[in-house]
Amino acid sequence: MDKVYKHQDIEKEWYSLWEKEGYFTPGNDKTKKQFSIILPPPNANADLHLGHAMYVIEDIMIRYHRMKGDATLWLPGADHAGFETQFVFEKILQKKGKSRFDFDSETLYKMIWDFVQANRGNMENQLKRLGFSLDWTRQVFTLDAKIIKIVQQTFKKLYDDGLLYRSKRLVNYCTRCGTGFSDLEVKYVERVDPLYYMKYGPFTIATSRPETKFRDTALAVNPKDKRYKETIGKTYEIMGLLGPIKMKVIPDPLVDPKFGTGIMKVTPAHDPHDFELGQKFDLPATPIIDFSGKMDFSWFLSQKNINPKYKARAEKYHGKKVLAVRTMMVEDLKEDDLLLKTDENYTHRIGTCYKCGTVIEPLPLPQWYIKIRPLADAAVKAILSKKIKFAPKKQEKTALQWLNNFHDWNISRQIVWGIRIPAWKCLKCGSDEWIVTSGEKPDKCPNCRGTDLEQDKDTFDTWFSSGQWPFATLQVNHEGDYEYFYPTSVMETGYDILPWWVCRMIMLGIYAVGEIPFQTVCLHGLVRDKNGRKMSKSKGNVINPLVMADLYGADALRFALIYGTAFGNDVPMSEDKIRGMRNFSNKLWNIGRFIKMNFESFQNEKKSIDLKSKIPEKNLTDQNDQKLLRDLDAVIKNTTKSIEEYRFDKGAESLYEFIWHNLADKYIESVKERLKNYDEKALNVLTYVFLTSLKLLHPFMPFITEEINKQLSGKNSPLIISTWPKLL
Repeated sequence: MDKVYKHQDIEKEWYSLWEKEGYFTPGNDKTKKQFSIILPPPNANADLHLGHAMYVIEDIMIRYHRMKGDATLWLPGADHAGFETQFVFEKILQKKGKSRFDFDSETLYKMIWDFVQANRGNMENQLKRLGFSLDWTRQVFTLDAKIIKIVQQTFKKLYDDGLLYRSKRLVNYCTRCGTGFSDLEVKYVERVDPLYYMKYGPFTIATSRPETKFRDTALAVNPKDKRYKETIGKTYEIMGLLGPIKMKVIPDPLVDPKFGTGIMKVTPAHDPHDFELGQKFDLPATPIIDFSGKMDFSWFLSQKNINPKYKARAEKYHGKKVLAVRTMMVEDLKEDDLLLKTDENYTHRIGTCYKCGTVIEPLPLPQWYIKIRPLADAAVKAILSKKIKFAPKKQEKTALQWLNNFHDWNISRQIVWGIRIPAWKCLKCGSDEWIVTSGEKPDKCPNCRGTDLEQDKDTFDTWFSSGQWPFATLQVNHEGDYEYFYPTSVMETGYDILPWWVCRMIMLGIYAVGEIPFQTVCLHGLVRDKNGRKMSKSKGNVINPLVMADLYGADALRFALIYGTAFGNDVPMSEDKIRGMRNFSNKLWNIGRFIKMNFESFQNEKKSIDLKSKIPEKNLTDQNDQKLLRDLDAVIKNTTKSIEEYRFDKGAESLYEFIWHNLADKYIESVKERLKNYDEKALNVLTYVFLTSLKLLHPFMPFITEEINKQLSGKNSPLIISTWPKLL
């Protein structure tokens, strides 16, 4: 053995061998117990980040069950990541002085497709670099034709079952990215803004958004507020910047009498709560802000005989961005003596686009919605009946909380990159009815028999397609995979996407195929820096997993992610910790070299000894030998139990302590004199215990354990297909 472990060369060689020999592919023996995991698909276009390195948890389970003799499948895939990928591609276009608006939809889609396919191999090679034993013969992509077909069929089934509807409601719209988002995708941030107190007829109202006042349709008060009890139901003339309008006072129990003056303006087109009030009181919801984030006063300017003063103001506001108009309005309110005072330190939470940070505009837009309650109720039932279990257990409560509080799900997205919604409108008869199919274009309109049909321009929310990932991937791959491997054994991912993805997979799996998608949900914590902060480029605390693997070895990185943090908790990570696990790799290598040198010394003296994993004799008399074997039994129990119970950190810590301290520091030191005297039992015990330890360690650190085992055994009999150790 070389004096130094050279991970750069060895890791590449071992992965090539594993893949070439087909060790990642489960056999065809359907009598075996199956164990299966569907890889949470990373973005096909993006490089892996440190969070993706947490796939090591799945690899530990996969390698363990493979060694147990189970038919083991870890199915890889890639996500088209609709909005995320289009956002990245648009930034590339911007650098070239172009934008998405310079291309028609088909051209833009083709450009993004080529961009993704050109970069997709990077992500897959990085997964291999970290040693993840995925069955690459079964890899899939969310935009594969067969996957698209399944997603569209689910949409049609929802429509036929009355669980899908189209409604013009307020959506969380990003005027910069040009698409709506679900409630889960809105990032709320605390901000300090001015709070403006304005004269509103006989009332004073307080608002942080004076620009929406042009589409106010009512005033709302709490019916228990004695100050305004007599005003409820009455109509008042309100003088505004564009002239007088009339408004009715309506009751709303949710108005906080302590906020401002206790009376609120109602703008159904620009506030979700106001929209609901508008539905209840039959108020119009007409926006004053368009989808590009600009103020639209065309409705006012189209009127005849407008007061020149008001016309000049409307022309000044029209086509300008919201913040610019807000500044102009404040000055005009002062001019008209309608601004009474301003509180400059109003702290409130506002919704922003989680990607670009633009303030979200609630805007009315027709969208497709799923009636979530029947799907969520079925998911709750499956969890309560323990068909689906959670690790850590506390996450079950979180899942139930989300499922019991989900709103109807908006699945329309105004982007090009994704699966187009299979719904058509007839342009000839102008019917309000949509023609929904399983993907194929209808021949004609069922009402007028016309053939001039136009498809919905929107695409599916990525979470809708990826929510069908477990059953879709198994249905489009090898024949019989779905019948054998579904439901899958474990869904392992970060706890942060429990509501976004895991809950939706449970709902859609039960609905679409009548069966839960997985038996256990296993949720790891988020990887943070050593101080517990989120990693970000702006903070300069990002750790690149591929750089760390090149510097210290993939095994060191893998072990550092598991060791020392209770599973499910956030993982503090630093280069020092990874370097420390590299030291553990060196310790393993040195133990292996020590054993091999002694073996060669025994051979030179013609002593009969082999380095195969031979069980030591039962009648050992040396107390150190006996204790080491007892300790080995304990570590076999601990490691097995830790993996079975999803407490991977306990297994890693048990192995680390046993190998470094019990085996290296204590036992090896105690037997050096015996080995010098060619004590065959001592070398036999040492070899057996170390080779067994390598088997236990293999799921955690696959590369170095394979190499040391090969060096000591003298044969290429990979640990990846060896048998999991049993108690003596």
